[in-house]
Amino acid sequence: MEDRTQQEQASPEVRRRIQESFDRQGLMTHLGARLAHIGPGRVHILLPARPEVTQQHGYVHAGATSAIADSAGGYAALTLLPEDSDVLTVEYKINLLAPAAGDLVEAVGTVLKSGRTLTVCRLEAYGVHGDGERKLVANGQQTLIRVNRPAG
Repeated sequence: MEDRTQQEQASPEVRRRIQESFDRQGLMTHLGARLAHIGPGRVHILLPARPEVTQQHGYVHAGATSAIADSAGGYAALTLLPEDSDVLTVEYKINLLAPAAGDLVEAVGTVLKSGRTLTVCRLEAYGVHGDGERKLVANGQQTLIRVNRPAG
């Protein structure tokens, strides 16, 4: 049975709030990452493989992979919090399981536990080839803290 959370969309208001926040992230813009799915407690971010994000062997760099995984988890957490909330990563651990090969890397952040103050997310990153083949290249866990959105 397919996981229902993979298809479920967040409300239009939540999707707008997440997209607007994502668009303000200089690093995501610099990397060329984009949001692919915004669902309740689950966000997917795509990063096309191009020379600017690779390491010396031609694989997508672990730093770029980790950055999109961190953002995917943060935005997954944010989908479940009130509109005046924001999140900051407290810590994350990521295991690099295989070289990030493919046409793009897809990071998936999934909320495991959403609390009033702390949220814990599962992080996954897949190397995706043009033919649809997907390989898990990294997985991890993240803790985020809820903060009030800064004024202005």
